[in-house]
Amino acid sequence: MTRTAYIFMDFDGVTHPWGEVEDFRCLPHIEAVVREFPEARIVIASDWRMLFSMQKLVSRFAEDVRPQIAGATPHMLPKTGSELHGLREREAMLWLAQHEADPADAAWCAIDDAPGNWLSRSRLILTDFKRGFTAEDANALRRMLQGFRAGMAKPPEPVVNSLWARNIA
Repeated sequence: MTRTAYIFMDFDGVTHPWGEVEDFRCLPHIEAVVREFPEARIVIASDWRMLFSMQKLVSRFAEDVRPQIAGATPHMLPKTGSELHGLREREAMLWLAQHEADPADAAWCAIDDAPGNWLSRSRLILTDFKRGFTAEDANALRRMLQGFRAGMAKPPEPVVNSLWARNIA
C-alpha cells in the first residue's frame, strides 16, 4: 500500500502570481499532478486560511480534487521577529503531529514562493512569485511524489527552475 504524501501549499505566488489578480490561474497545474497521485493530500498553508472558511478555500479547487484536501495548518503566532523564519514549516510539523502516528516518518513537501518559510529546502518546491506554479514546477512536484511513492525516506533534491530561486537557494 502506498503511504499518504502531504503537500503543504501556499496560494499567493503559487496559485497565481503574487500581487496580480487572485484568479488561481496556476492551480490547474497542481491539480493535474495531484490527480496522478491518489495518495497525495493537500494541506493549505497559505495565510488565506486565516481569512476564509475551509469551505471557501476548498471551493477554489476542482470538484474531483476536493476529496484530496486534508485541511489547513494551524496558525502559530511568533513571539519575536526571528521566529518568522521557518514558521510555515513549524506549523506544518504541528499539523503532522496532530494527524500522523509518526510525524517524523511522514512523506511531505511544500509549494511556496517564500523560501524563508521552510527550513527543509529539499522538501520545498520553490515557485517564482512573478509567475506562480509552472509546468516546470509540476514536473518537480511529480518527481517528489514519485520518490515518496517509491519509498524514499528523503525526497530527491529539487530542480531549481527560476533564476530568482537559483540565487537564493
